[in-house]
Amino acid sequence: MTETSPTAADRVDAAIARIEAAIDARARAADALAARHAALKARMAEAVAALDDVIARESTG
Repeated sequence: MTETSPTAADRVDAAIARIEAAIDARARAADALAARHAALKARMAEAVAALDDVIARESTG
């Protein structure tokens, strides 16, 4: 049985597949980062609001 080496078209197709996979992975990573950022932003807003409450109570009391 003779094994043939990949043609230029096969190599291009393989390269395109690798590029598409990398693009998908990068998009998923960006989505995950955006979700973590949103969660951190919400937690920080809660923490600042809690500090504001403490400061307001101390200022009036």
